[in-house]
Amino acid sequence: MEILWSLTLALVSLAAAGPPNFVVIFADDLGYGDLGAYGHPSSLTPNLDQLATAGLRFTDFYVPSSLCTPSRAALLTGRLPVRSGMYPGVLQPGSKGGLPLEEVTLAEVLAARGYLTGMAGKWHLGVGPGGVFLPPHQGFHRFLGIPYSHDQGPCQNLTCFPPDTLCEGSCDQGLVPIPLLANLSVEAQPPWLPGLEARYIAFGRELMAEAKRQDRPFFLYYASHHTHYPQFSGKSFTGRSGRGSFGDSLMELDAAVGALMATIEDLGLLRETLVFFTSDNGPETMRMSRGGCSGLLRCGKGTTYEGGVREPAIAFWPGHITPGVTHELASSLDLLPTLAALAEAQLPNVTLDGFDLSPLLLGTGKSPRQSIFFHPVYPDEIHGVFAVRSGKYKAHFFTQGSAHSDTTADAACHASSPMTTHEPPLLFDLSVDPGENYDLLGGTTEVSQELLQVLKELKLLKAQMDSEITFSPSQMALGEDPTLQVCCQPACKSWPECCYCPEQGPRTGPDGGLLIQSQSQFPTQTQPQSKPQTQPLALGQPQSETLTQPQAQTELQTQPEAQTQFQAQAQPEPQTQPPPEPQTQPQLQAQPLPLSQPNMGRLLL
Repeated sequence: MEILWSLTLALVSLAAAGPPNFVVIFADDLGYGDLGAYGHPSSLTPNLDQLATAGLRFTDFYVPSSLCTPSRAALLTGRLPVRSGMYPGVLQPGSKGGLPLEEVTLAEVLAARGYLTGMAGKWHLGVGPGGVFLPPHQGFHRFLGIPYSHDQGPCQNLTCFPPDTLCEGSCDQGLVPIPLLANLSVEAQPPWLPGLEARYIAFGRELMAEAKRQDRPFFLYYASHHTHYPQFSGKSFTGRSGRGSFGDSLMELDAAVGALMATIEDLGLLRETLVFFTSDNGPETMRMSRGGCSGLLRCGKGTTYEGGVREPAIAFWPGHITPGVTHELASSLDLLPTLAALAEAQLPNVTLDGFDLSPLLLGTGKSPRQSIFFHPVYPDEIHGVFAVRSGKYKAHFFTQGSAHSDTTADAACHASSPMTTHEPPLLFDLSVDPGENYDLLGGTTEVSQELLQVLKELKLLKAQMDSEITFSPSQMALGEDPTLQVCCQPACKSWPECCYCPEQGPRTGPDGGLLIQSQSQFPTQTQPQSKPQTQPLALGQPQSETLTQPQAQTELQTQPEAQTQFQAQAQPEPQTQPPPEPQTQPQLQAQPLPLSQPNMGRLLL
C-alpha cells in the first residue's frame, strides 16, 4: 500500500506539471561493451558516459530480436515482432510489406495525447506503394531519414569520411541509391553521409523548439545510423577516436547525444524531458574491428545469445529519476506502456508484451518484468521461442549461429553452426555467468532440486508463450517489387542508376568545418497523416503546407574548450513570451569536464 501511495503521489506530481517530453535515442548495431560506461577501455563516449552517471543505467536490458526490422517494430509497438508479422529477417527497399497500419505505434499513442511527434534517422519498417508504411502514416508529424539501412544500396562510390574516403565495401548492388526523405518527399538520393548526423540534429532542434513555441509536449524518436556498417562521420571525428572507423562513427553518435542534451537545456526543459538511450541489437562481429564489441557477452547480432539481445540502456530525467545502476529486468518492449503511463495516454486495445516500468524509473517500486522471451531472426511456429530468461536464469531450447556473428573465436556464434535442439536446454545463471560459458546441466550427473525446479518453470514459460502467441502473416513473405523502391526520378529509363539526385555536396565554412545546405521542408499539420485508405501521396511530390527548416547547419564538431554539460539546475517559471531559439551551431565536446569541476557542481544534486 505504501508503494502504491508513493507511486500515486509521483504520478499526481507529473500530472500537475503536465505530460513530460520524451527523447528516445536508438543506436544501430551497438554492442553491450561499446560504451565507456559499460567497460570499453578506449571508446570516446563522454556524453553517453555522463548521461549514464547522471541517469539510471541498466545492466539487464534486452531487445526481443537481434535484427534491425523486428527490433524496431517491437520498440514502437510494445509487441513481440511475430505478432505484427515483422519476420523473418529484415525488410528490403522493394518489399511489398511493412509495419501493418493496424498496429498502433508509440507515436500514435502520444500524438493522440497532444504530443508533437517527430522521427529522425533509420526507419526500416517498410515503404510500400506510395510510401504507405512510412512514419507520416504511423503517427509521426515530421520525418527526416532513410527508410532502411544505409547499406541497402550501392555504396562503393559514396564518401563516408571527408574529404574523400569512400565507404568500405560495396553494400547491396542492383538497387537504387539510398534516399533521404523529408516526410514523403525525396530530399536527396543519395545524401552526403558525413553531414547526415548534423541534419538530424537540426531536425531534432527544430522539433523541440517548435513544441516549446506551441506549448505542447514532444516525442522525438532519434534512430541514428551509427554504428551500423559501413560507418561514416563528419570531419570533426574522422581519425579522432583511435578506434578506427567504428570509433569515429561512435564518437559522432556521442556528440549527437551531447547536442540533443544541449538543446533540451537551452530550451529550459531538462526537468520536463525524459531521455532514453539504447540500441536495436548487438554488434555485427563479422566486421571484426568495424563491427563493435559485445564485451563479456557471448556472440552478437543475429543470435539469441546474450551478445545479440542484451543492450546498453540509460534513462535520464533529472528531478524524477535518481542516478544509479539497476539490475532489474527490462526490455525495449516496455517503452510504449511506460511512456504512455507517464504521459497518461490511453493504451491500444491489443495484446502488449511490454510492462510499465514507471515505478522502477521513479523509484517507487521494482520492475514488473519477471521474464523475457527470445525468438530467432527466422522464427516459425513449430520451434517457437528459442530462449527464455526468468529471473537470473536463462534457458536455450534451440541455438543457431549467424553470419552477422562470424569471425569470433566462439564457433557457436558462426553461420556454420546449424540450428541445434537442446534437451535438456542449455541453462545459465546470468548473475554469475553473463558470458554463458558454463551450462549448469552439462557435464554433471547430479542436478540439484533447485535447478530441477528452475528448469521446470522455464519449460512451462516457453510452453505457455508458444501456445498463447499468434503469428501474424509474415510481411516479408509478401515478396518484393522493384518498382516500389524510392526513386527521385520515377519516370527515368536507365533504372536503377537514373534514380540519382545527389545532395549538392558540402560547402566549407569559415572554420574549415563542413556546412550542409538544407532544402528540407516539413508539413505543419497538428496531426499525423491518417493511415491511408486510398492511393497515398506519391514519393517525390512536394507537400503543400510547409515549415522551413533552420538555416544551414555546421557539421557536428568537437571543441574541448566549449563543453556541453547536463545540469539539473532548477528551471525558471514558464515565460510569457516565446523563448529564444537555441544556438543552431553548438560546439560539441570530446571530453566533458570532470565532475569535480566547479561548473559541474549542479549536476543532479
